[in-house]
Amino acid sequence: MQAAEVVITGLGVVSPIGIGREAFWDAILAGHCGLRPASADLVSGTPPQLFGEVCDFDPRAFVTNRKSIKLMSRDAQLGIAASVLARRDAGIAEGQLDPDRMGVVLGADQICAPISESQETYRACCVDGHFDYGRWVSHGMPASFPLGLLRVLPNMIASHVSIAHDARGPNNTIHEGEISSLLAVIESASVIERGMADVMLAGGATSQRHPLEFARRIAMGSLTARYEDPATAVLPFDARRDGHAWSEAAAVVLLESRRHAERRGAKIYARLKGWGATFEPVDSRRQLSGSGLKRAIARAMDHAGVPATGLGHIKAHGLSTVRDDALEARVLSDLLPEVPVTALKGQLGSAGAAGAVMELAAAALASATGCVPPVRNYQCPDPACPIRVIHGEPLRGPAANALCVTWMPFGQSAAVVIGP
Repeated sequence: MQAAEVVITGLGVVSPIGIGREAFWDAILAGHCGLRPASADLVSGTPPQLFGEVCDFDPRAFVTNRKSIKLMSRDAQLGIAASVLARRDAGIAEGQLDPDRMGVVLGADQICAPISESQETYRACCVDGHFDYGRWVSHGMPASFPLGLLRVLPNMIASHVSIAHDARGPNNTIHEGEISSLLAVIESASVIERGMADVMLAGGATSQRHPLEFARRIAMGSLTARYEDPATAVLPFDARRDGHAWSEAAAVVLLESRRHAERRGAKIYARLKGWGATFEPVDSRRQLSGSGLKRAIARAMDHAGVPATGLGHIKAHGLSTVRDDALEARVLSDLLPEVPVTALKGQLGSAGAAGAVMELAAAALASATGCVPPVRNYQCPDPACPIRVIHGEPLRGPAANALCVTWMPFGQSAAVVIGP
């Protein structure tokens, strides 16, 4: 049996630079930056930091059952909004689909309970200023919000999305950091290829708008110290780069079998032509060689049947740290030395489990329109990054294939080839 072709027919984005496909794409092309100084409640007692916050967001515009909002984390609220936007963009009305043939796979990060909700629980367990674990059952649990656990379980985002869309097909959550949402797309495409669903909502959502998350990331030492001017702080592949900045977002693509999409007359943004996902263990110095990323890219290109000359551009991960950008650029230079490269974290920040599909949405629009956005803030080429960075102006040309790459310093890599 021939595998079904998989296409993207809906794009839903809730980002620091805009909510909805049109606002998001217009802001991308205009070069807008969504990074701002983090509020005092997030970084009290730490050095100043940047954060890409989704502004002017009202979950009531997307959640039909208003009472359920109080049971949702902000991550879930953002995820619901992105899924609703993707379905609207695909032009699929309520009741138009067989619910048993529609599924959901979403990426999620760790979800932290608000401090205001947690503090009474922990105070109830403290004796003379020290936490007493023996008091957890007798004193801590009774002081907890009864349904608090339902807010912080990562799989609740996909659960809420499935309920909102009456999607009764395959359902899963992927919890792999910044690679999560691209893995969700790969899994969803595989589900459609296997004939297990006609339509899948795939992507990810994250907020992590929490002081403990900021403290953890500051301790990891990968955030930029260029906080004086947020618009020029994150510099993918530039010689001046010193780190990335965190952001919240949600992004969902609606995937369909091509036959299903054409039968209902859907507009198709892009076709998923091939994909690959790999893992490479770190060495004794806790570093990667890049072999895992190379294999992921090679598998995606082979699966797609697209040669290097058939790519219009690469959407790179471009984390904007010194070591990570150099490793990625070396891999891309070895495999695809002549293909132009763009990266979007200078505008969007690093959006965890939502970032890869937010960037995939931009790559799909770039592939379809023949207008590839440049890398924001790229001015000083780095000899350690010998790639053709698109900068200054968008790269314009005919609609073409694109390679989307996402990877993590812990060894996970994923790549997807899309075409118009």
